[in-house]
Amino acid sequence: MSSTSPLLEQVRGLLGSAVTQFRGTDVGAQLDDVLGRLDEPLRVAIAGKVKAGKSTLLNALVGEELAPTDAGECTKIVTWYRDGVTYRVMLHPKTGEPRQIPFARDAAAIEVDLGSTDAAAVERLVVDWPTSALKQLTLIDTPGIGSLSTDVSARTTSFLAPDEDRVTAADAVLYLMKHLHSTDMDFLASFHDEEVSQATPVNAIAVLSRADEVGAGKPESMDSARRIAARYRTDPKVRRLAQTVVPVAGLLAVTGETLREAEYAALAALARSTDPPVEKLLVSADRFVNLSTTVLTSMEREALLDRLGLFGVRFATTKIREGEVANAGALSTALIECSGLDDLRRVLLSQFADRRDVLKARSGLLAVEAAVRTAPVEGADALLNEVERISASAHEFREIRLLNSLRAGGIKGKPEDLDAMERLLGTSGTTPAARLGLDATADVNAVRAAVQTELARWQKKAESPMATPEMADAARVLVRTCEGMLAGGG
Repeated sequence: MSSTSPLLEQVRGLLGSAVTQFRGTDVGAQLDDVLGRLDEPLRVAIAGKVKAGKSTLLNALVGEELAPTDAGECTKIVTWYRDGVTYRVMLHPKTGEPRQIPFARDAAAIEVDLGSTDAAAVERLVVDWPTSALKQLTLIDTPGIGSLSTDVSARTTSFLAPDEDRVTAADAVLYLMKHLHSTDMDFLASFHDEEVSQATPVNAIAVLSRADEVGAGKPESMDSARRIAARYRTDPKVRRLAQTVVPVAGLLAVTGETLREAEYAALAALARSTDPPVEKLLVSADRFVNLSTTVLTSMEREALLDRLGLFGVRFATTKIREGEVANAGALSTALIECSGLDDLRRVLLSQFADRRDVLKARSGLLAVEAAVRTAPVEGADALLNEVERISASAHEFREIRLLNSLRAGGIKGKPEDLDAMERLLGTSGTTPAARLGLDATADVNAVRAAVQTELARWQKKAESPMATPEMADAARVLVRTCEGMLAGGG
């Protein structure tokens, strides 16, 4: 997958020079790997505390139950899921050469056989799985932060926030949290290395996970979760570290993607129940499983609870009883829509996939900086000078620095101006229409007219003697953004 982005090509040239400078060393081999990584799909790590629902969300995004969601060995190892030409699992040990290992998929998730290798000796597992869902993004499942085993948690910290002589192999991160705690903010802060272009918060999205459990799984749980996520999006601490906050019910999403006809039939039987009415069954999870009834066996009801949760069973039976979903396909669509998965996918595509070149370029610049710190060589100053030149001159990085300043409250202005600035910087999507607040179907003439209006607006602010220095500098960045859209045919 080759890119024609001028920014990425500059970084490609810099990495090529750095590889030559460090040839024959371990650092040179690492830089060569980063160079090859420029043409790969974006690497997105999924992180969060233990039981935050990371593996469940990964399965939902892939549309298959691949990642194990129990407490097995795989949940203790950083595991990559990427598109491949064949089905394969590679074990990369901390010492020694990578090797292919056996795996099985008798039930749902992949079960790997580590053989005699201890999980602590494994750097990562790489699962190649041919699927269109992984063509744009390679997803990386990480062990839970805050595990009772400090060694397990340390693997995630080491991967996403390594020491100063290394950079993370992830280009961006999805951080799952059930509530906003100081430990969540501390981890997000540690993930961001601001030495190149101050790229926060563009490479992080916060996910309010297990959103269906807000309010004990009551019918209004998802609405409550959306309100909480909206409040977090305006929290100054969150705004500095994450692009946005999206509520997602991962269990609903993955079950919607994989719902079986037999499960729909079981839910339909529940919806028709009158002895007792399904509402009485669904007072609590314990009552739903254990109450004596002729509607399904206790094991069948427990299986539905495992697949959907209490909120999901309530939601599904209500939809069926009210005649809104007549088959498994219709219920699948309703579950996915309710789960927030589609919203997350849109954010991933507009904020991560569309910014692929910027995020890849930043990873490359960070790698060169880390290499020079680790093993200074002749010509290191020239490499650092080129890092600084690219960082300072690339308009994409100017936009990110401005966004970071806005999110940190460094620019004062009218709320409508600040909102327009963020939108122009791509927080709602990086297409011209999204930056301008237009419908995605807006024609070329409408886009061009809107760009010209915005260009005039920010030119006026840039030249206004009443503007603060910070606002004037910001306006000049936005003028360049508008000019770029016009030059690109906007």
